[in-house]
Amino acid sequence: MQNIIQAELGGLYGNEVIKEMNEIIKLYDIYEGPGQNWIVDEKDYTPTKKKTNYIKKLIKEEARFLFGKAPTFTVKVDEDSLQDQAEEINKYIKKLLKKNLFDDKLIKGARDCFIGKRIAIKLHADTITKSIRIMFVPSLEFVYEPFEDRVDELKKIIFFHQMNQEQDKTKQVIWKQKYEIIEGKCILNEAFYNGYGQLIETLAVNVDLKLSGIPAYVILNDGLSGDLKGESDVEELLDNAMEYNKLASEDIDALRKGMNRIIYGVDVDPKASEKFKLKPGAYWDVATDITVDGKQAQINTIATDFGYDARMENTLNRVKSDMHEVLNIPMINNADMVGMMTSGKTMKALYWQLITRCEEKMKSWKPALEWMIAAILEMVEVYNIEKLPQLKDFEVEVENQYPLQEDEDIEKTLDMQQVNTQVMSRKTYIKKWQTTTDEVAEEELKQIQLEKQMLEDSYSQFETDLGDDE
Repeated sequence: MQNIIQAELGGLYGNEVIKEMNEIIKLYDIYEGPGQNWIVDEKDYTPTKKKTNYIKKLIKEEARFLFGKAPTFTVKVDEDSLQDQAEEINKYIKKLLKKNLFDDKLIKGARDCFIGKRIAIKLHADTITKSIRIMFVPSLEFVYEPFEDRVDELKKIIFFHQMNQEQDKTKQVIWKQKYEIIEGKCILNEAFYNGYGQLIETLAVNVDLKLSGIPAYVILNDGLSGDLKGESDVEELLDNAMEYNKLASEDIDALRKGMNRIIYGVDVDPKASEKFKLKPGAYWDVATDITVDGKQAQINTIATDFGYDARMENTLNRVKSDMHEVLNIPMINNADMVGMMTSGKTMKALYWQLITRCEEKMKSWKPALEWMIAAILEMVEVYNIEKLPQLKDFEVEVENQYPLQEDEDIEKTLDMQQVNTQVMSRKTYIKKWQTTTDEVAEEELKQIQLEKQMLEDSYSQFETDLGDDE
C-alpha cells in the first residue's frame, strides 16, 4: 500500500500522507475502544481497567444530531414553465437516494469524517443496470491532490483497498482506482497490484469518462484555510476520556478494597489460620499460638475511610462535562428536565450551541451535497441512465433538519397568516404540512374550489327558492 501511495504522490508529500494514515489508524483504534489504554505499575494487585467509551458515544450523538433527520434536496428553477420538469427530476432524485440507502450512508459517513478528519463522496455510473451508486469513502481508503490555484477542486484522487489479509506482500492483492484531470478531461485508470506495487491485472487504461470533472468530492472536518487534512474530533476528546476511565477504574478498586477489608491476626496459631475461609457465614475456630505464653489470639480488620465519594462524583462529572463542552453537546438527563417547559423554543435554546456547531459543519457538507445532486444529473445525461428533462439553468437547494421538537401548531398558525396575507401560496402550505407532491397539492386545490362552487350554487338555489315562495 505504501509503495502505491509513494509512487503516485512521491517526495515529502507522499511520506507525510503515509505518516498521517498511521495516525488515523490509531484514531479509529481509540474510537473503537482498544486504543484507550493506559499503563499501570501496581505490583501487589491487578488494577481494574474500566473503559467507558465516551468518545464513541459523543461522536455518534454528534453525527445523529447533524444527520439523524436527513437533509432535503430540491432542484429549483426560476421559470414557471419549467416547474413540472423540475418536479420530475426531484422525484427521480428522491427515488435514487432511497435506492442507495442514502440516509444510512450519510450518518455513517459523518462519523467517519469526525474520526478520520475527512471523507470522500464518490459517484459511480453502472451502464449495465442503468443506475447511479453513491458511496462515502473513509480517509484510509483514498488520497487526493487539488489544483494548485483552486484548492477546492480535485486534480487527482486515488481510491484503494487491500482485497485480502495476506502477510506476504507478493500474495497481497490491492485494488487501485485513479481519477485525474488531464487537459480538461476526466481520465480513469484502474488495476490490481501486489504489496510491492507491481501490476497484477489491468481493469481500465486512460478511459475518458466524458465528465466535466472528477466524480468525487472531499469533505474536510473543521481545519483552517488551505488545510488539506482536516481535524479529528477524537483527538480533542482523548485526554478527558482517558482521565475519566482512570478515575472510574480507581473508584472501583477503592470500593473493592473497602468491601474486602484487610484482616489481621495477633497470636494466632499458623496451622489453624490456614483453614480460615473468606466467605459469608464462615466459622473460624481461632486457636492461640502454642509457642506464645500468656497471650490470647485476636482477629480484627482495618477499616477503610470512604469519605471521598462526593469529591469523586464531582470530578467525574467535571471531566464528563469537559468532553460535552468540547463538542458543544449539552449534558442533559431526565432529572434536569423535571419541571422544565419542553416546548420547541426551549429545546432549541438548550441545543443552541450544538446547532451552531452543526451549522458550521454544514458549511463544508452543504456544497458537497449540492455538488452530488448536480453531478448525478450530469452522469444520468452522459451515460443515458434515465430519460430526464434537460435543465440548463437550475439551482440545487439542500435544507438540513435537526431532530428537535417543533411547535407545529404555532408554526401552522404563522403559515396560515402568510397565506391570508398572500405571502405564501395555498399550494405551498398544503405541500409543507401534508408532505405531498405538486400534483397532489393541485388536486387538493381543485377539490377545494369544486366544493366551494357547489356550496355557492346550493346557496344561490336556496335564495331563488325562497324568493319564489314569497
